Amino acid sequence: MNAQRLETSRLLHRFGFGPRPGEYAQALIDGVAVTRTKVLTVPASDAGAAKVVEPEITDLGPRPKPNTKEVVPFAIAMRYQSQQMVMWWLDRMAMSDHGLTEKMTWFWHGHWATSIQKLNYPLPMFKQNKTLRAHCLGNFATMTKAMINDGALQFWLDGQDNTLKAPNENLGRELMELFTLGVNRYTEDDVKNISRALTGYQVNRSNGTVTINQNRRDKNAVTLLGTTTVFTGDTLADFLVARDDSAQFIAERLWYRFISSTEDMPKSFSAKNAFASRDISAAVAAMAADNAMRDEKYALVKSPVEWFVSACRALELTPSQLKTPAQLINHLDKLGQVPFSPPNVGGWPAAEAWLSSATAQYRIAFATWLIKQSDLKVLKSMTPAQRVVKSADWLGVAEWSPRTKAALRDAQADPAQFALLALCSPEYIVSA
Repeated sequence: MNAQRLETSRLLHRFGFGPRPGEYAQALIDGVAVTRTKVLTVPASDAGAAKVVEPEITDLGPRPKPNTKEVVPFAIAMRYQSQQMVMWWLDRMAMSDHGLTEKMTWFWHGHWATSIQKLNYPLPMFKQNKTLRAHCLGNFATMTKAMINDGALQFWLDGQDNTLKAPNENLGRELMELFTLGVNRYTEDDVKNISRALTGYQVNRSNGTVTINQNRRDKNAVTLLGTTTVFTGDTLADFLVARDDSAQFIAERLWYRFISSTEDMPKSFSAKNAFASRDISAAVAAMAADNAMRDEKYALVKSPVEWFVSACRALELTPSQLKTPAQLINHLDKLGQVPFSPPNVGGWPAAEAWLSSATAQYRIAFATWLIKQSDLKVLKSMTPAQRVVKSADWLGVAEWSPRTKAALRDAQADPAQFALLALCSPEYIVSA
């Protein structure tokens, strides 16, 4: 496989949501070094993202009493605002001229996995999404402080039920295991003690406002990971994130989601050392330049949302303009991934979890639905004889396999069938 094509493809698909028509061919002309710099350099303003109109997500207040006339309008508003929020984010992913910010926001959404299914209210989830975006390439300690004070995360992990008299361990346990340190890097005593340090938080469920009730707070010193002190949320964040285990863990998570979810992270992976000051952008830049990016064995299956957004970019479609938002969300739901609704606190699965005979059928139906709504002008601008070769550049695919080439050749006179086979090919579903 051509090394430049492989690395360029990975840069565009893994650090963004795939190329728009013409972008991959231009990146090949620019060369890997220039492309990498372009992918990693966040512009001061993003004209594509700026075109996406922010939805009006409001505080819908307490749930009305059963059997009152307010119940139905309340339920309609909840559903409508939640749907608008999903469409807004999918539009940002598809329309951004520079993909890294949305890709990193998406990564952190899976890391600090919080679901609207428990919270119900869209406003706290909307606020959390903005918090993730604001910190997605910043300092991890600063992000962790913001997330400890995030209403959606606090409610999702029962933080508001964690009091001096009745400690709740959910948030404390996950803060160490899933968010900052990783599995087996703390003891059960640490869980009990960190939970005491996190008492007193209260959440307004409808708007996500967090306050600390000092009467419900345990103000005593606790011993955590061998250190005894009185922790606040901020000092706790600094303490956990400063540990070497945290640098190891975040490097592991970046490896798992950007390089390989099947191969173990090697000790030589450069993102860990680059993360020494807890600068996320430095770790991401090191990862993008790491030798693993050039190694063919590190293939990565696109998640359904990543596959869908990259298809929209290739087909020049805007998610919110598709017919209809409800149908779009239903297609994503059948594939098992809807933004703001991860299945659990561990986030979505990876690798072959997305590849089954059922999801293959759902993906074909989804791709067919999308293709019907595209003018396919890029494919139609090519002669049938050019389509097999040129389509690899159109979609940012490093190389078609002989089997896929044969299937595409059989369909080269039919743009819709050709697009369907290309978008559902192993080479497009997997970032090689």
